[in-house]
Amino acid sequence: MSVTHDIEKSLRESAQTIENLKAFSGILAAAGDGIVAALKAGNKVLTAGNGGSAAEALHMSEELVGRFKADRVSLPGIALVADATALTCIGNDYGFDVVFSRQIEGLGKAGDVLVLFSTSGSAANLSLALETARKKEMRTLCLLGRGGGKLAGRATWEIIVPGTETARIQEAHQVILHILLEIVERAFVKPS
Repeated sequence: MSVTHDIEKSLRESAQTIENLKAFSGILAAAGDGIVAALKAGNKVLTAGNGGSAAEALHMSEELVGRFKADRVSLPGIALVADATALTCIGNDYGFDVVFSRQIEGLGKAGDVLVLFSTSGSAANLSLALETARKKEMRTLCLLGRGGGKLAGRATWEIIVPGTETARIQEAHQVILHILLEIVERAFVKPS
């Protein structure tokens, strides 16, 4: 097999995975509207994930605070993966399983939205984060893959990207993330 063949195969698989997201248009719209409603009510969006999914959590939060495509008011987004001192303090004192749930205890409140990114849905720290958010009456969105794992069926909204390959799932999560940001910006950008 040639490198070109492998590249073309990857591109076909990625395009098919993205195409499959059309089945989730209704859930995407509902989650986007829920995030907009939370932000308009003065609440915030918290994000979390592990590894490459942590990068997606960072991406979502920075686009809310900064901007995605258009100038608008800064919106409250906090990536629970961003504070190395909090992560290492909590991990050292309490264990890695609670690095996100402990932050939610201190930063989250009823009406906030927690967005979790996971290709497998099996991380204990994300499961505990979801549980803590639900106890605090936060709304939750899980962007998952591989059947959803332990997180499946537990969030306010969920999208389980069909497939088992991490790269394709993460690419789909990026598309979902950008669509959500477009929905948010549409609600907050003043018409010119």
